[in-house]
This record gives sequence, structure tokens and C-alpha cells, in this order.
Amino acid sequence: MGRKEEQEEHRDERIEQTGQMTFPTQDGEGAIHLLTIIGEIEGHDNLGSSSKTTKYEHILPQLAAIEDSRHIAGLLVLINTMGGDVEAGLAIAEMIASLSKPTVSLVLGGSHSIGVPIAVSTDYSYIVPTGTMVIHPVRMSGTVIGAPQTFDYFRQIQDRITGFVCAHCSISQKRMEELMMNQGMLTKDLGTILVGEDAVREGIISEVGGIRDALARLHAMAAGNRKREDGAREKGNRDSDKKENQ
Repeated sequence: MGRKEEQEEHRDERIEQTGQMTFPTQDGEGAIHLLTIIGEIEGHDNLGSSSKTTKYEHILPQLAAIEDSRHIAGLLVLINTMGGDVEAGLAIAEMIASLSKPTVSLVLGGSHSIGVPIAVSTDYSYIVPTGTMVIHPVRMSGTVIGAPQTFDYFRQIQDRITGFVCAHCSISQKRMEELMMNQGMLTKDLGTILVGEDAVREGIISEVGGIRDALARLHAMAAGNRKREDGAREKGNRDSDKKENQ
């Protein structure tokens, strides 16, 4: 087996096992890393073996490696999630938002619940015309203590989510809370379903588009970022030369 065939086989295995891959930029300078957020976002508890899950303990180290890699020039995040663990979802969103590399997200089937912060955590976001986003209040399963402190805790969690979302897109916190508390759309819950252009109109997603648009935007952002870095490096070298000559 030749080297090219071995690389393709390794790439296919990586996609199958982790839902991730890396491919070169258009100018060959560096690479774009593809990250998928699918199914339910798994937190501290393991979900059933029949469930499609995104494990945050796998995603966080990968994001740290992306930040530390000189080879990776940008990150593309494909999202089709029903939501999941709040703490795990916010952890992933915070990691993506803190990357220095250019980042673009693309909402495909849906980005529901805690998937909303992940969708807006990138520098630029897209949603396909039929993609959906479900915005609703925080919910909790299991035993709940009927005390004022429980309500305060729920409010604190919800404020963390709305604060993050509003800090990374153009929707206001007041409007975000109105969408969360909408009583006329979901039959068994409070909340709002936004489809494609609706998410853009509300200021949550940047633009309606598909994979072609997302990749084109990311390649352009990566090229622009590289030019700025090269310019800063050249300026630093000139300044250093001036100091040596003085």
C-alpha cells in the first residue's frame, strides 16, 4: 500500500471514530480542522450505547490541540444536535470562543437547546434554509428540591446561557428571554422554534448558507489572519533591526 492510500485509510478511520478530519487550505498554507457536534451532548453521565452522542471529554482536548498547533489555520464546526448537558455544552462553547484561530459554524439539521451557544461561539455562523434552532428555558430531570434556592439556581444557569449567547451574537437579552418563554409554539414546553432565515432575522445566526459558503468564508478568514500575522512579524523584525542599528 502506497503512502497516499495509507493517508486516505487513516483519514477514513478518523472520520468514522471521531467525526473529525483535517484538510489543507486552498493556498496550501496550513490546514482546516473539521469538528462535528452531533446527537446529544454528553456530560458527566454516560448515555445509552444506542444514542448518538458528542462526548465533551473528547472535544475539549482536541480544541486545546487545535489552539496549540501551528499547522491548523482555522476550525469548521458542523452542528446537528438535540442539545444535552448544560455544563458540557457551555464548556465546549467557551473553548471554541476563546480560540485565536478563525472559526465558522454551520447548523445543519438543528442546533437545539444548549446547541445554541455552540452555534454562536464561532467568529461567523451559518444555518441551512431548513435548519432549526429550539430555544427554551433550562430543564432538569431527577429529584428537584421544592425551595426558593432551586429557582435561584435555575435562574443562575439560565442567565449564564443567555449571557453567553447575547455576548456572541446580536440578539438582545430581553428578546432572547421572550423567545425562551414563548407559550404558543411548543405543545409540551415553553420556547420557540426558529427555522433558517428566522434565526438570522432574530440576530442569532450570521447568515443562511451551506457548506460551500462556510468553507469559502473560513478559507478567506484563514488567509486574512495569516497576512496579518506575517505583517506583524515583518514589523517586529524591522523594529528589531532599527534597535540594533541605533
